[in-house]
Amino acid sequence: MTRDSYLDASQEAGIEFYRRGIKGEVVMLNLLKFAEVADYSQSPKLANQSPRSGQEAYQLYMDHTMPFLEKAGSEVLFYGKAGPFLIGPAAEDWDAVLLVKHASVAAFMEFAQNEEYLKGVGHRNAALVDSRLLPIEELSFP
Repeated sequence: MTRDSYLDASQEAGIEFYRRGIKGEVVMLNLLKFAEVADYSQSPKLANQSPRSGQEAYQLYMDHTMPFLEKAGSEVLFYGKAGPFLIGPAAEDWDAVLLVKHASVAAFMEFAQNEEYLKGVGHRNAALVDSRLLPIEELSFP
């Protein structure tokens, strides 16, 4: 069975995210599946002489990304190792989960479009074979 891969948001998904009209903070749930060996074919300038794992490449991405997140007023809430679902499809598995809180949709968009930040995105793309990004809006209980 071949696994569909999702590494970038589609234009339609971006428009729908913006149209949701989320007010205030937004938390991004990232599900991450690392490549065994990072694939830098799309970003050869970022490649190393010797191969690195997808997890190592993702760490380089996060090292590059953290100053831009902090500048945008965002924060990493949680990063952890994932495993099989307790409830969910057995065929879908993830290596890591990342939760990042952004002050607003506008702050997230400004961060995501920052040209200096984008120079390191090749590490993320090389690191991952699949991902999910789910924007979460906080609700209060009735």
